[in-house]
Amino acid sequence: MRTAWVIGLAAAVCLSGSSVRGVAADDWPQFRGPNGQGIAPPGLPLTWSDSEHVQWQTPIHGRAWSSPIVVGDRVWVTTATPDGKTLGVVAVNRATGAVVQDEKLFEVATPQYAHPFNTYGSPTPVADGGRIYVTFGAPGTAALDAKTGKVLWTRRDFECNHFRGAGSSPIVFRDRLIMHFDGSDHQFVVALDTKTGKTLWRTERSIDFKDLKPDGTIEAEGDMRKAFATPHVIEVGGAPVIISAGSKATYGYDPMTGKELWRIEDRNAHSGSTRPVVGHGLVYIPTGFPKGGLIAIRPDGTGDATATHIAWRLDRGIPNKPSLALVGNLLFMVTDAGVAQAVDATKGTVVWTSRIGGTFSASPLVSGDRVYFFDEDGKTTVIEAGPVFKVLAENRLGDGFMASPAAADGALYLRSRTRLYRIGG
Repeated sequence: MRTAWVIGLAAAVCLSGSSVRGVAADDWPQFRGPNGQGIAPPGLPLTWSDSEHVQWQTPIHGRAWSSPIVVGDRVWVTTATPDGKTLGVVAVNRATGAVVQDEKLFEVATPQYAHPFNTYGSPTPVADGGRIYVTFGAPGTAALDAKTGKVLWTRRDFECNHFRGAGSSPIVFRDRLIMHFDGSDHQFVVALDTKTGKTLWRTERSIDFKDLKPDGTIEAEGDMRKAFATPHVIEVGGAPVIISAGSKATYGYDPMTGKELWRIEDRNAHSGSTRPVVGHGLVYIPTGFPKGGLIAIRPDGTGDATATHIAWRLDRGIPNKPSLALVGNLLFMVTDAGVAQAVDATKGTVVWTSRIGGTFSASPLVSGDRVYFFDEDGKTTVIEAGPVFKVLAENRLGDGFMASPAAADGALYLRSRTRLYRIGG
């Protein structure tokens, strides 16, 4: 078991530069964990229920799908009123689940439309040790002191029609907070100074798709210009590169300047929602709705690298919302409709496919030789991370998981639609 985890971790981080500095080894400081790949050490609980292994559960007011992060002695989540007029953050004690902070951050007089499937608080916070950064997209971004919760700076001046609601989570790289704004009107990536909140650079997407209406006129706003993905920073040839998925293309940017280095186009896809997974010298990313596929990218291209830097492509059984999990040579995934699949990460060939049932938005979690899948009805299916499909456990809890899990100090931190749980062994 230990060997499997070491192999999986090495495969996942061989290119990764997104590990957050300044946080403790047992923290979970961003969407999908310390290295952004959804990997936790072995030893997480295998089974649980309402009466088994629930160490605490805390109601969280509002309606929000942001995932929890764990930093120091606190677990942080964002929240929002269902109408989007009040946006805030909640912190609970890591050991007890007691609410230690419930901070209203922004009031929004006239919220944008958000699709009923989405919420006004879907982006996950990120921490760099001393600060917690939260964003709700165009309505507002804030930096908070991680110990006191004091608001250090805010930004409310970015224009972006999120059209269906915001979804991209921020990341921290060195001294910069990197965020996607992929709206129906504007599509750009921005880096802010983590200390001051000032803009260091802003780069417009080079693919600006416009919908063609039946009468031949152009409709500039719509789903075809949208994306919900979270960026990732890797190291290529000794230099950092942002891997950033927008609508119709995945891009490589210089995180220090914002310069576009390369792009891989997929004109059949839009609204990509996952965070890239890296390993074996490749970047793996589903390209989105409605006919996107899973592509494996060699991230050392220049310009339009579509014809030269796709190592392989798979077009069946690919998730739209849940991210992937990499263990050794195998990529594990589950579609939104509950079909799980293992794929050879070096070749793109399917190793096995099996229906586990349910519907999925949350991304999977790897712990040791296990992969955990969390569905929208509150079921967690735990499988063996191997070349043969094997279910190890099925657990039910709460009122459904839209948020992805966090894991720290041998425990799972799970956000259901209404509560935050700590599940321990």
